[in-house]
Amino acid sequence: MPNFGLNISRLLLGLGALTSCTALAIQSAQAQNAGTTFFVTSTGIGNGANLGGLAGADNHCQALAQAAGAGAKTWRAYLSTQAADGQPAVNARDRIGKGPWQNSKGVVIAKDVAELHGANNITKQTALSEKGEVLNGRGDTPNRHDVLTGSQPDGTAFAGGDDRTCKNWTSSTQGSAMLGHFDRMGLRDDDASKSWNSSHPSRGPDGGCSQADLRSTGGDGLLYCFAAN
Repeated sequence: MPNFGLNISRLLLGLGALTSCTALAIQSAQAQNAGTTFFVTSTGIGNGANLGGLAGADNHCQALAQAAGAGAKTWRAYLSTQAADGQPAVNARDRIGKGPWQNSKGVVIAKDVAELHGANNITKQTALSEKGEVLNGRGDTPNRHDVLTGSQPDGTAFAGGDDRTCKNWTSSTQGSAMLGHFDRMGLRDDDASKSWNSSHPSRGPDGGCSQADLRSTGGDGLLYCFAAN
């Protein structure tokens, strides 16, 4: 019986230590996520490039950040819109704050807007989701490296004319959206294929803006999200 009591005591001590370690791990993960100021969404909204406009896209970023423990910040989707219906264009680079921005592991991807649109540190290994996960890129199944941006390489909106924002993020049928590659890889070894924010327009049999169209070129309606404060 004494041995039985001793074993029970040891078991309880072990469980207590395990619980303490688990609590510390959770606290550490929460602290890490609280410091996150950049992520790629783990999922799209699910309605192709119809995001409900900029407001809907921002809400998606905010909701995912909130679930990951970083909801205290103000989150913005990296998206441009084109001038239409009397409304001026909006540049993605002007919506996301001043930086610096870091992923959930604390790796800085850019110290400011200029570096973000220059020699930034966005790669497949650093463009983590809000959960801290590496997402599927070129060579993975399924490939999900296309990210909606509607932007030129310098982060500004396209001039009127050709649609590059799926009707300012309200269409899931006709139109086209400019996409970037978070893994910096494409079909060719050129600047466009390696561009994180301006690689190629969406296209497909449904008109260019549906969820199926986005998936057909290696995407899933994913977004870049930045903490703007």
